[in-house]
Amino acid sequence: MTGNLRLANSLPLEGIRVLELGNFIAAPFAARLFGDFGAEVIKIERPNGGDELRDWRKTRGQTSMLFRTLGRNKKSVTLDLRSEAGQAAVKKIAAQCDVVIENFRPGTLERWGLGPDVLTELNPDVVIVRISGYGQTGPYKDRAGFGSSAESFAGLRYITGEPDRPAGRAAASMGDTVAGLYGVIGALMLMLQKAKGIRHEGPQTVDVALYEGVFSLLESLVPDYDAYGMVRRRTGGQLPGVVPTGSYLCADGLEVVIGGNSNSVFVRLMKAMGRDDLAADESLLTTEARAAREEELNGAISAWTGSYKLTEVLDLLDAAGVPAGPVYDAPSIAEDKHYLARGMIQTHDVVIEDKPEKVRFPGVVPKIPGHDGEVKWVGPELGEHTEEVLRDLAGLDAEEIADFTAGGVRA
Repeated sequence: MTGNLRLANSLPLEGIRVLELGNFIAAPFAARLFGDFGAEVIKIERPNGGDELRDWRKTRGQTSMLFRTLGRNKKSVTLDLRSEAGQAAVKKIAAQCDVVIENFRPGTLERWGLGPDVLTELNPDVVIVRISGYGQTGPYKDRAGFGSSAESFAGLRYITGEPDRPAGRAAASMGDTVAGLYGVIGALMLMLQKAKGIRHEGPQTVDVALYEGVFSLLESLVPDYDAYGMVRRRTGGQLPGVVPTGSYLCADGLEVVIGGNSNSVFVRLMKAMGRDDLAADESLLTTEARAAREEELNGAISAWTGSYKLTEVLDLLDAAGVPAGPVYDAPSIAEDKHYLARGMIQTHDVVIEDKPEKVRFPGVVPKIPGHDGEVKWVGPELGEHTEEVLRDLAGLDAEEIADFTAGGVRA
């Protein structure tokens, strides 16, 4: 029964306004998710350079593709948060926002006169998402923290990489993006409570520590230590006790990742390989037994994949119902028919140097009813929406906006 439900003609977060007071990745990633689903996102950037992410991995032009990706569907406003005029303008904007997201070191907003108590006094219903390396409380709260240190402190780096080499890392900012996801989840939960008439005393604050987001993903790392005395260590591309799973080389020099670590899938994998003897070996139908014969099983799989091209291996495993995937690089992803069919590769015109160029960007996740998944625009130019926001939200007239420009508050 539909009851009082009605068909929606708008995105789920349309009508929500978000103020982003962040730099680099964690807060910008969280704010991007709001923007992806219809929220108006206002990003405050410092004059004369803006978010430092604009310069990351940039080989030509003025703005990196990383910023274009994380800054999509946002409005860029340049204000100096260290100045009284900039702080006053931000207060006027925050008073009309549903969510404020920041990722400065604890105490920074308070020093600028923009702490949760001030923002809540201006706007009692505002939800404040605070992302920092170690959280807003605890003995380490004042430490500087980036995703790299958070991943180390959380235990991820200790178990990542080859056993005979220094700790490795994922080639993306996992600590920052996971924290951003948790920040959005927390904000939406508080907003849902507010919609139900539930409100907590004091500022409605979501406190996300980078390291806690990473630690939450490490499954039974600490419980395994307490229960079994197990201290997980680096095992390269293999997961301890999870056999067979990993990356295997094919005849054409390309790699395939195969996950054959459940009992039924293991049997199907062995049959697809023509190893009916291993498929029928009932002693291999436990995780522990397969782990004890890891070298033998991986050797058999490697010998089999090494006899076929990658596409042939994938076809055989697909027919057998065995989870597998190619180890893709960027060109392979950008041209894959499945990525394209699901709108996960979207092309936008971007001025890199002197003229627009076609650049492919990632699409929107997740897929939901009523959302075509289209990105409205990629990361804007620095200060592109300053006049619009100062006029419409801060209530400044043309002369006052000009004073901001002359006073160096606006770029």
